[in-house]
Amino acid sequence: MDRLQREGAQPGRSSGGARRARPDARGPIDSPGALAREVGAFLRASLLVRAHHPAGSRRSGARRRWLVVGLTIVLGAVMLGLGVGTRPGDPLFYLATTGVAVLWAVGALASGSLDLGRARSRAGGSSLGVLQGFILGALLLAIFLAGALMVGQVPWLRGPVAELLDHARYASLPVVALITIVSGIAEELFFRGAVYAAFPERWAIPGSTVLYAASTLFTGVPLLTFAAVCLGLLTAAQRRVTGGVLGPISSHLTWSLGMLLLLPQFPNFGG
Repeated sequence: MDRLQREGAQPGRSSGGARRARPDARGPIDSPGALAREVGAFLRASLLVRAHHPAGSRRSGARRRWLVVGLTIVLGAVMLGLGVGTRPGDPLFYLATTGVAVLWAVGALASGSLDLGRARSRAGGSSLGVLQGFILGALLLAIFLAGALMVGQVPWLRGPVAELLDHARYASLPVVALITIVSGIAEELFFRGAVYAAFPERWAIPGSTVLYAASTLFTGVPLLTFAAVCLGLLTAAQRRVTGGVLGPISSHLTWSLGMLLLLPQFPNFGG
């Protein structure tokens, strides 16, 4: 009798000797707590936990990088200001913005080597970071579209943005979309590739973001500079985690194409 009582008292067994099922510590996937854990794990994997380690030769060729970066940013900022300042439908817009994209790309390649990078999933696996970039870009896009509802009520903020969108409204939308894609790729190659690598590791995120925002100052569109700060911080964090530019490119294209196609549908922006 004592033996049966001792066996029945063993943890994990019912009175009939069968093992009890362990409760699911994570809870159902559709619960608010589980959703919050999933989002937190995704953000940690995509923006905080490094999937690579900085190379020891990071500072090699620093002088050449800074020379190329400085000249490219000055020329690019002036050309971007000229392009955005053209009248909607003017062929010079295509020429200027394409020229800026070519300049960013040439500057990136001339400054030194570039890496695509590797990302880490929340489960610990490895990937190129394209899907992570798409999700992060979509999240940033949703925030900006929500903010557009408020910005649309402020004339001095709405006006410059509406004028910028006129380039897509009165020009060929497919051509503008193609330029947006090429420009987005070139900007990431330069700012999250060359510019990021030119800074010491601790200053790479704020430094590359400040220079990215500064390159938009001549456009005269305050919200474009604000967008550059937000997008720059996001993609620079991805650059730090992945060690490359592929994830940032994915985020940039998702956000920029989404803004190009969706923002004109909003009230006060053409919709």
